[in-house]
Amino acid sequence: MVLTAPPPPSGIRPVTPGRTHSLRSPLRTRIVPTAAPTAPGPQAQYHSAATRAVVPGRPAYANALLSSREIDVLRAWLYCDSKIGVAATLHIALGTVNTHLTRIRIKYSAVGRPAPTKAALVARALQDGIVALDDL
Repeated sequence: MVLTAPPPPSGIRPVTPGRTHSLRSPLRTRIVPTAAPTAPGPQAQYHSAATRAVVPGRPAYANALLSSREIDVLRAWLYCDSKIGVAATLHIALGTVNTHLTRIRIKYSAVGRPAPTKAALVARALQDGIVALDDL
Protein backbone atom coordinates (compact mmCIF):
# COMPACT_ATOMS: atom_id res chain seq x y z
CA MET A 1 0.00 0.00 0.00
CA VAL A 2 1.33 3.47 -0.94
CA LEU A 3 0.26 6.44 1.13
CA THR A 4 0.27 9.86 -0.50
CA ALA A 5 -0.60 13.29 0.79
CA PRO A 6 -3.96 14.67 -0.33
CA PRO A 7 -3.79 17.46 -2.91
CA PRO A 8 -3.98 21.02 -1.53
CA PRO A 9 -7.39 22.73 -1.61
CA SER A 10 -8.27 24.45 -4.87
CA GLY A 11 -6.41 27.72 -5.38
CA ILE A 12 -3.70 27.02 -2.80
CA ARG A 13 -0.18 26.49 -4.05
CA PRO A 14 2.86 25.70 -1.91
CA VAL A 15 5.34 28.52 -1.37
CA THR A 16 8.88 27.85 -2.47
CA PRO A 17 11.55 29.65 -0.40
CA GLY A 18 13.72 32.02 -2.40
CA ARG A 19 11.14 32.53 -5.18
CA THR A 20 8.87 35.48 -5.84
CA HIS A 21 5.17 34.80 -5.28
CA SER A 22 2.01 36.78 -5.92
CA LEU A 23 -0.13 37.33 -2.84
CA ARG A 24 -3.74 38.05 -3.71
CA SER A 25 -6.20 39.76 -1.44
CA PRO A 26 -9.67 41.08 -2.26
CA LEU A 27 -8.23 44.58 -2.44
CA ARG A 28 -4.81 44.33 -4.06
CA THR A 29 -2.24 41.95 -5.50
CA ARG A 30 1.32 42.29 -4.24
CA ILE A 31 4.48 40.58 -5.41
CA VAL A 32 6.76 39.70 -2.52
CA PRO A 33 9.96 37.70 -2.39
CA THR A 34 9.92 34.78 0.02
CA ALA A 35 12.79 34.38 2.39
CA ALA A 36 14.96 31.32 2.66
CA PRO A 37 13.79 28.99 5.44
CA THR A 38 14.87 30.12 8.88
CA ALA A 39 14.24 29.07 12.43
CA PRO A 40 10.57 29.52 13.34
CA GLY A 41 9.85 32.64 15.30
CA PRO A 42 7.54 35.61 15.62
CA GLN A 43 8.86 37.23 12.42
CA ALA A 44 7.18 34.52 10.34
CA GLN A 45 3.76 35.74 11.49
CA TYR A 46 4.10 39.43 10.77
CA HIS A 47 4.89 41.77 7.93
CA SER A 48 8.29 43.29 8.50
CA ALA A 49 9.45 46.71 7.39
CA ALA A 50 11.29 44.94 4.55
CA THR A 51 8.01 43.94 2.88
CA ARG A 52 6.92 47.54 2.65
CA ALA A 53 8.31 50.05 0.20
CA VAL A 54 11.27 51.99 1.56
CA VAL A 55 10.83 55.66 0.75
CA PRO A 56 13.86 57.93 1.16
CA GLY A 57 13.12 60.78 3.52
CA ARG A 58 10.27 58.97 5.27
CA PRO A 59 10.74 58.99 9.04
CA ALA A 60 11.08 55.61 10.74
CA TYR A 61 8.15 54.71 12.98
CA ALA A 62 7.91 51.93 15.56
CA ASN A 63 6.56 48.83 13.84
CA ALA A 64 3.21 47.67 15.25
CA LEU A 65 3.79 44.13 13.88
CA LEU A 66 0.35 43.73 12.34
CA SER A 67 -0.52 40.31 10.96
CA SER A 68 -1.33 40.00 7.28
CA ARG A 69 -5.02 39.48 8.09
CA GLU A 70 -5.05 42.59 10.30
CA ILE A 71 -3.53 44.53 7.41
CA ASP A 72 -6.22 43.18 5.05
CA VAL A 73 -8.98 44.20 7.49
CA LEU A 74 -7.43 47.64 8.03
CA ARG A 75 -7.16 48.27 4.28
CA ALA A 76 -10.72 47.09 3.70
CA TRP A 77 -12.02 49.33 6.47
CA LEU A 78 -10.20 52.33 5.09
CA TYR A 79 -11.66 51.69 1.62
CA CYS A 80 -15.22 50.83 2.76
CA ASP A 81 -17.83 53.08 4.29
CA SER A 82 -18.73 50.72 7.11
CA LYS A 83 -17.62 47.72 9.10
CA ILE A 84 -20.57 45.82 7.67
CA GLY A 85 -19.11 46.45 4.20
CA VAL A 86 -15.75 45.12 5.38
CA ALA A 87 -17.39 41.98 6.75
CA ALA A 88 -19.19 41.39 3.45
CA THR A 89 -16.07 42.07 1.36
CA LEU A 90 -13.82 39.75 3.37
CA HIS A 91 -16.55 37.16 4.08
CA ILE A 92 -16.14 37.38 7.85
CA ALA A 93 -18.49 38.25 10.71
CA LEU A 94 -18.93 41.82 11.93
CA GLY A 95 -17.63 40.74 15.35
CA THR A 96 -14.43 39.48 13.71
CA VAL A 97 -13.93 42.86 12.02
CA ASN A 98 -14.36 44.58 15.39
CA THR A 99 -11.91 42.16 17.03
CA HIS A 100 -9.27 42.78 14.36
CA LEU A 101 -9.66 46.57 14.64
CA THR A 102 -9.41 46.38 18.45
CA ARG A 103 -6.21 44.33 18.20
CA ILE A 104 -4.78 46.75 15.62
CA ARG A 105 -5.43 49.67 17.99
CA ILE A 106 -3.87 47.76 20.91
CA LYS A 107 -0.74 46.99 18.86
CA TYR A 108 -0.34 50.63 17.81
CA SER A 109 -0.80 51.79 21.42
CA ALA A 110 1.76 49.25 22.62
CA VAL A 111 4.47 50.84 20.43
CA GLY A 112 3.56 54.38 21.50
CA ARG A 113 1.47 55.31 18.47
CA PRO A 114 -2.14 55.34 19.70
CA ALA A 115 -4.90 55.31 17.07
CA PRO A 116 -8.25 55.70 18.84
CA THR A 117 -10.14 56.96 15.76
CA LYS A 118 -10.49 55.98 12.13
CA ALA A 119 -8.63 59.17 11.14
CA ALA A 120 -5.72 58.17 13.39
CA LEU A 121 -5.68 54.68 11.82
CA VAL A 122 -5.56 56.30 8.37
CA ALA A 123 -2.53 58.30 9.51
CA ARG A 124 -0.80 55.18 10.89
CA ALA A 125 -1.52 53.22 7.69
CA LEU A 126 -0.05 56.05 5.61
CA GLN A 127 3.01 56.30 7.87
CA ASP A 128 3.61 52.55 7.69
CA GLY A 129 3.12 52.32 3.92
CA ILE A 130 0.08 50.04 4.29
CA VAL A 131 -1.93 52.35 2.03
CA ALA A 132 -0.90 55.18 -0.27
CA LEU A 133 -2.54 58.57 -0.26
CA ASP A 134 -3.60 58.06 -3.89
CA ASP A 135 -5.49 54.90 -2.87
CA LEU A 136 -7.79 56.78 -0.51
